[in-house]
Amino acid sequence: MHLRSLLSMAAVIVSAQAASAATPEVVRGTKGMIVSRSEIASNVGADMIAAGGNAIDAAVAVGFTLAVTYPSAGNLGGGGFMVICLADGEAVANDHRERAPAAAHRDMFLDDDGNVIDGLSTDSHLAAGVPGTVAGLLDIHGRYGTLTLPDVIDPAIALARDGFPLTPDLADNIGSHLSDFARHPASLAVFAKPDGTPYQEGDLFVQQDLAATLERIRDGGRDGFYKGTTADLLVAEMQRGGGSITQADLDAYRSVWRKPITGSYRGFEVVSMPPPSSGGVVLMQMLNMLEGYNLRAMRPGSARSIHLMVEAARRAYADRATHLGDADFYPVPVDRLIDKAYAVVRFGDFDPRRASRSEDIGAGLWAETGGQTTHVSIMDAAGNAVAYTTTLNFSYGAKIVVPGAGFLLNNEMDDFAAREDAPNAYGLLGGEANSIAPGKRMLSSMSPTILLWDGSPMVVTGSPGGSTIITTVLQVIVNGVDHRMGLAQAVGRPRFHHQWQPDRILFEPGFPEETITELRSMRHRELVVLPSGRIGNANSIMRVRDVLLGVADPRSEGAAAGI
Repeated sequence: MHLRSLLSMAAVIVSAQAASAATPEVVRGTKGMIVSRSEIASNVGADMIAAGGNAIDAAVAVGFTLAVTYPSAGNLGGGGFMVICLADGEAVANDHRERAPAAAHRDMFLDDDGNVIDGLSTDSHLAAGVPGTVAGLLDIHGRYGTLTLPDVIDPAIALARDGFPLTPDLADNIGSHLSDFARHPASLAVFAKPDGTPYQEGDLFVQQDLAATLERIRDGGRDGFYKGTTADLLVAEMQRGGGSITQADLDAYRSVWRKPITGSYRGFEVVSMPPPSSGGVVLMQMLNMLEGYNLRAMRPGSARSIHLMVEAARRAYADRATHLGDADFYPVPVDRLIDKAYAVVRFGDFDPRRASRSEDIGAGLWAETGGQTTHVSIMDAAGNAVAYTTTLNFSYGAKIVVPGAGFLLNNEMDDFAAREDAPNAYGLLGGEANSIAPGKRMLSSMSPTILLWDGSPMVVTGSPGGSTIITTVLQVIVNGVDHRMGLAQAVGRPRFHHQWQPDRILFEPGFPEETITELRSMRHRELVVLPSGRIGNANSIMRVRDVLLGVADPRSEGAAAGI
């Protein structure tokens, strides 16, 4: 895509000529832009840049703040991935995904007959992997931050200690999980009023234990979380509830710096997350398959364009199930999977008139040769860009608050393949590559992604949504690059999703009935319109010359903060 076309995308935003009912507001800035699920967190990030910090300082501050202001996904007890493109051209990825405890084993969620025990990998202490968020944020700040650790963590401490008024969305969200919290006294103590009744919009939400935990991190760094009081509280809760995490597991945890997945799509350089995320590989596979087709000539949302993208997803997700896992434990064939020549062969049986059958599509082969999640996009005036996705897996993870520490346990162990033919909670299958092993990181779909043009970051995007994350990011890119939509329309447009198994297409409301009818005539089997469902939440940023344009996805509360 030429620069003239890119600038025309911005013109669409400014003029709002292509606006639709779902088109979100565009926020502009010149010094920095932060887009997150929490307005408070976005503003904290903007304050970091206003104080002389960079995009990395803002990302770390937002990460700690989300643990306070967006507890269903922001976290100290979970993990995440961050992709960073620096102004000097360096591109890195930090993997602070949770790890399986040393006591974990391949069959830990199966009964004596080899059947998956319902709820054990999602609603128990055994569901928790060793938390990575704190180690990751501290390592990222230590390497690239310019402000002090108190600078970036004090706002989160103040919000937890003094409280903040609950928005309607957050009050409703907490209230909807009250029955889950009621099973755990420490959880109920945090997420309900002292008399056990639900919080209401405007109530002050105070989290004193969480504030104390954040203070220990500020004062002690890594040892303020992985050793001492906080670690003791976490290990005690594991012992009380039959969990597996020990002090030795906490001592052994480290975040890992990795080389990002990189590729190209119609002149853009695509930078995304490598394994143990499947996001970058699967996204690049789909883009490679699509690049040989003129999507621009297909009407966005048409049966032809959806059919093409579904068939690409069908094959890429099939590869995911067999080939992807933690590359520290399994030889993931990354280079082979993202090779453009492989995409031509993999998509060689595509029929533009008829749907494939998922049971007939296995993983690609070759001859051997020697949730709940939340996404933050950040840019600063210097040219640094950060795509950060963090998660507890389910909304509020395992729903278990560590008594005295104030943070929730994740339930990320469900993202392993408990058994080769048993789907996880998102319907995703896996095999040997993603089997459970001590110290291993479970496979993820998180896809923090940055698009570069002429070597400079131009678009930052990503999303929550479990298995729908990757197709959400794909559609934001295709909407902008192929269909020349402005960022607001690219983010706001209705989405669809397919993931190989189960063999069905999910649609948000807004697709024409004739599109559904035509896809059915092409022998797509199960087509499900989600009456009130939402696919993804793609908080995104685009740079146009010296202006930063931020868009918070309209599917939920969130905010862009520009300065």
